Amino acid sequence: MSSAPAKPFVAQHAVPVGVTSTRWWWVRHAPVREDGGNIYGQSDIGCDCSDSVVFAGVAKFLPRDAVWFSSNLKRTHQTAAAIWAAGLPKPDQMLHEKAFAEQDLGEWQGMNRAAFFAARPASIASYWFAPAHERAPGGESFNDLSDRTVAGIRRINAAHAGKDIICVSHGGPIKAAIAHALGLEAGAGFAFTIDNCSVTRLDYLASDSHSGWRVPMINQQPWIASHAHDAMHQPAGPEVTNKLG
Repeated sequence: MSSAPAKPFVAQHAVPVGVTSTRWWWVRHAPVREDGGNIYGQSDIGCDCSDSVVFAGVAKFLPRDAVWFSSNLKRTHQTAAAIWAAGLPKPDQMLHEKAFAEQDLGEWQGMNRAAFFAARPASIASYWFAPAHERAPGGESFNDLSDRTVAGIRRINAAHAGKDIICVSHGGPIKAAIAHALGLEAGAGFAFTIDNCSVTRLDYLASDSHSGWRVPMINQQPWIASHAHDAMHQPAGPEVTNKLG
């Protein structure tokens, strides 16, 4: 058997000379367990950051020298704090961006989730609260959410070109960001699953003559490789915490 060393790993996603890569690392907040089974949308409620295995995996996965953003809602702040506690160095600041908040579901917030979906057409309830164009009474449509999310992305791309950007946000804005990166209508983002604490990476590549997006990963769950954690479980679910003891 030959003792020759294996060929070195070659990166397949190099950035050409003259192109600036701005790398977005989107993290969805930890699971909410104090909603009482009700729709919460932009309600400012907390999340469960007790699953140390999950946060250890995320902390090892994210870049060290990054610019941090979150939404203005505390569940994203709690999630970021849990990532730092798990070993990722805390940044000097984390800016709170309302542009990256969850959809304002207006009068639907506080309604029983199961009853709400039972009253909606199945083709709608299977994907989101309503079609992308439908505005919640007293709130936003998903298209509204997408417009503000994309505006925030464009502004931050201009201000932090070439940086790693970690943004702790919500399922809605992350779905909208994916649809934007793929050049699709906002509602196409409904097709993507974004689990709690998962990481989605979207790279914005720009040169003097061209700009566009590259999608390295969606809904990555870096903790599932741990022997202590059953693959594909939601973070900190009772079926997981009972086994972790």
